[in-house]
Amino acid sequence: MSKVAFHTLGCKVNQYDTQAMLERFQEAGYEVVPFDGLADVYVINTCTVTGTGDKKSMQAIRRCARKNPEAHIVVTGCLAQRAAQTLRLPGVRLILGTQRRGEVVELLREAEESGETLIAVEGLRRAPFEALTVHAHEGHTRATMKIQEGCDRYCAYCIIPYVRGPIRSRPLEEIRREADELCAAGFRELVLTGIHLTSYGRDLKDGTTLSDAIRAAHDAQGALRIRLGSLEPVIVTEEFVRALRAMPKVCPQFHLALQSGSDAVLARMRRRYTSGEYLAVCRMLREAFPGCALTTDVMTGFPGETEQEFEETMATVRAAGFSRIHVFPYSEREGTPAAAMEGSVPRHVREERARRLIALGKELSQNYLLEQVGARKRVLFEERDAQGMLTGYTDTYVHVRASGIARPGDVRDVIVESAAEDGLIARIAEE
Repeated sequence: MSKVAFHTLGCKVNQYDTQAMLERFQEAGYEVVPFDGLADVYVINTCTVTGTGDKKSMQAIRRCARKNPEAHIVVTGCLAQRAAQTLRLPGVRLILGTQRRGEVVELLREAEESGETLIAVEGLRRAPFEALTVHAHEGHTRATMKIQEGCDRYCAYCIIPYVRGPIRSRPLEEIRREADELCAAGFRELVLTGIHLTSYGRDLKDGTTLSDAIRAAHDAQGALRIRLGSLEPVIVTEEFVRALRAMPKVCPQFHLALQSGSDAVLARMRRRYTSGEYLAVCRMLREAFPGCALTTDVMTGFPGETEQEFEETMATVRAAGFSRIHVFPYSEREGTPAAAMEGSVPRHVREERARRLIALGKELSQNYLLEQVGARKRVLFEERDAQGMLTGYTDTYVHVRASGIARPGDVRDVIVESAAEDGLIARIAEE
């Protein structure tokens, strides 16, 4: 039996796409083995959001070629879509972009028979939504559902619209069917994700909105939680919030991309809100969902960012009171408007500002965790750790380690006893 190994870089959408390809190989009779071992086929799902993503993707390809020079390497994902010709490296047999992942086994066989490297990178202008299906998910309690593909926002710094194509929405009937199948398989939490989830439905031109997609998953029999992927703050209107409040399974954890807290930088980025509007959205969510968790992404060192503008970002982040932030220095992406902008910020300054923002993020995270001490929280348990403690997540996506009697897959109330650096310590409450 031939062996195949997988390595995924980047976002949850990439993770979903990898799982779909993994299942195609299993259906074809391949044995899936760990990536750090020997395999006949290595599949690397790449990321190109930043230069770091490019670098890690190339390193993974070269590592596979060294590990087993006889192996066939499949390179797929966003870097493959953007720079296919640069990936003609030793061992690479198939280069597959961000379409046709469902045909990966057949395309690899075609490449093997030809003895040549096959580049199967499609144009994206009229690409349909590729209906990949996934039946198994890591952790056995939480499943990711990809319901949207592509982006047409064209923020000044972002390469994603060029490598993922225009927005495409998964039909509601397919969302309902997959949600029912996943719940029937025992998954308790469904995570709805997409490249630009906020755009869901706009391409369908029939009035369908993201709220409808959430409802389609929410009503699946057996679903206990529905968690949303990254949202743009512009979607958070009073109507949207009312719709969410009418769906009690929706988790009160909202990832709202900020990118910068300076209005001048936001304008240069071509973002479609101000810091004041963003903070108003945060207040609206907190009023509707008391105790909710707000998480975000923030970039440092965008072209022209002054120290004053960075301090405005620090102030906005502090005012928002995030429970967790993801910070990254700006990375030039060839072909984007920002790459040609004047006022490049030196790399060491970008990184120093990132460190300051990360420190603030840790302070805010710890504050959020400390607020939970003594509270009663509901936890979906996933597994036991090496110390025998049950581990799982609250509906606000806080990691919990708890003592007591329960099994993975159980949902139980816990009493929070203390806050750790990365989550909460608790005991299972008496029924």
